[in-house]
Amino acid sequence: MATSSLVFTVRRQEPVLVGPVKPTPHEFKCLSDIDDQEGLRFLIPVIQFYRKDPSMGGKDPVKVIKEALGKALVFYYPFAGRLNEEIGRKLVVECNGEGVLFIEADADVSLEDFGDGLQPPFPCLEELVFDVQGSGGVLHSPLLLIQVTRLKCGGFVFGVRLNHTMSDAQGLVQFLNAVAELARGATTPSIIPVWSRELLNARTPPRPAFAHHEYDDVPDTNGTIIPLDDMIHRSFFFGPREIRALRARMPHHLRTSSTFEILTACLWRSRTIALKPDPEEEVRIICIVNARGKDGKRLPEGYYGNAFSFPVAVATVKRLCGNPLGYALELVKKAKGEVNGEYLQSVADLMVLRGRPHFTVVRSYLVSDVTRAGFGDVDFGWGKAVYGGPAKGGVGAIPGVASFYIPFRNGKGEDGIVVPVCLPGDAMERFVKEIEGLVSGDDRLLGELQQQQPPVRILSAL
Repeated sequence: MATSSLVFTVRRQEPVLVGPVKPTPHEFKCLSDIDDQEGLRFLIPVIQFYRKDPSMGGKDPVKVIKEALGKALVFYYPFAGRLNEEIGRKLVVECNGEGVLFIEADADVSLEDFGDGLQPPFPCLEELVFDVQGSGGVLHSPLLLIQVTRLKCGGFVFGVRLNHTMSDAQGLVQFLNAVAELARGATTPSIIPVWSRELLNARTPPRPAFAHHEYDDVPDTNGTIIPLDDMIHRSFFFGPREIRALRARMPHHLRTSSTFEILTACLWRSRTIALKPDPEEEVRIICIVNARGKDGKRLPEGYYGNAFSFPVAVATVKRLCGNPLGYALELVKKAKGEVNGEYLQSVADLMVLRGRPHFTVVRSYLVSDVTRAGFGDVDFGWGKAVYGGPAKGGVGAIPGVASFYIPFRNGKGEDGIVVPVCLPGDAMERFVKEIEGLVSGDDRLLGELQQQQPPVRILSAL
């Protein structure tokens, strides 16, 4: 079923503020110099779909989650505060216990109506993660908005909107798991949160040790920032067959590269071909790389701040599109391999020296792998989510720039990765053809795949 055509009505109660159920410290906590960079100053929506569970009969997910949220905020009390900006554009949380926004809602739709394969873009998303008037600011606004929507089948939708400066995907999942554990009857979270944002602050004096081309000041001389008035949103499924096909197109010495690296190289090159930029211009691929556990920057268990960087590969359009796919893959591998604890420290130093700049968006494509973040494993008592993860692709200031890699099981029971992509209409048509050509080509390397149905699956469109 094409869920893009699904229309339903959501009836929402008046939003309320939910604060910690016990007194918490009124204090001021600085974000790290990684947290408060310009590129993270936006709100990111995440959505979870849950089935009816007969063993939870008589229990209301709205009531259960709301009560657990208040308990979780005792441990995560900075989320109940508000952000202020101080000298040097430094972001500071005033932990004042004001609370997070909570919305109770009901929808006249069943989970089955969404179809066999839940994936972005979701129909009526703005009704499931509602933008309460006056709540959308980065400063002086609630840091979390949560909406729980009951479905007529007995299932429900859990939507959350996060101020990204507070946490990355792993940090948000840690918080959601705390709420879920308390909802299931625990008295304390299994992982106690750790603030310690000073661990990712700049040195004194700051001394960046890397070039950091991800923050280059690139002028948009040819108007290449993607317009927003003709955007098509589609999701692409890459299962084992698709990944084998892409891997087979790589040189022998690169075929052991990770799925992330191979998929990123193929998407970057295909997207560039689809957009048809000037052959002499430079294009960028930005990879989100988690620095937790990297050498030189061991963050404590329970740290829920942002702990990733934006390493970048740069190439001219002519070289990227004129060379075989192995060229793009080598660039991706080199950029990703740069990241270690020292790299993240270098980013923090750069932020302070340069006034916390935004990463480069001109002729850039950003990919973020959340396949291991654990969104789908969050269990409020009704079991794991049918779908859990980013609510859409292309979030932030420039919606066409970003894609997420989201774990996904299709209607045939195949596990793989779904990738939401946003492009202008004509470019999307060219992109589809490029991807179809890569996964269902007829050269000798793909001989074993020819007996199978063409594997690219375009899941939905708006």
